[in-house]
Amino acid sequence: MLTRRKALTRSAQVALMLGQLGLLPRVAAAAYATAAFEAKTVPELMKALGAGAPAESKDVTITAPDIAENGAVVPVGAATTLPGAKRLLILVEKNPSVLSAAFDVNESVEPAFTTRVKMGQTSNVMAVALMADGRVLFAQKEVKVTLGGCGG
Repeated sequence: MLTRRKALTRSAQVALMLGQLGLLPRVAAAAYATAAFEAKTVPELMKALGAGAPAESKDVTITAPDIAENGAVVPVGAATTLPGAKRLLILVEKNPSVLSAAFDVNESVEPAFTTRVKMGQTSNVMAVALMADGRVLFAQKEVKVTLGGCGG
């Protein structure tokens, strides 16, 4: 009969064996994530990501409402039609942390994402595409945040 103690012992043995063989998933130790999500400005963020200054491009698109009635859940989308995108970012300039979302892209993933971000005040929202060739392209849109849906 298998007791709980034996089951835990065997599970630990299997986990140890898989770890020694390198078959366990590794902890996502993305060093860029901490520094990037702590950045307060766009230049600080680009430095933390090791990227250059962004250039505006019509090949990067952002979708967001003109007026957000609830700043706690603002729907935002970012996409690019260019091949070779390796990461898409959504930035909100006047948030305490400028980076709101980061999406890694490869050849199997269509570079188009939507999410909801929190905005404390009216701000420019940017969709940034980091390209495999080192280019940094962006599109931006001003989103007005109202309290209680009063507009303006």
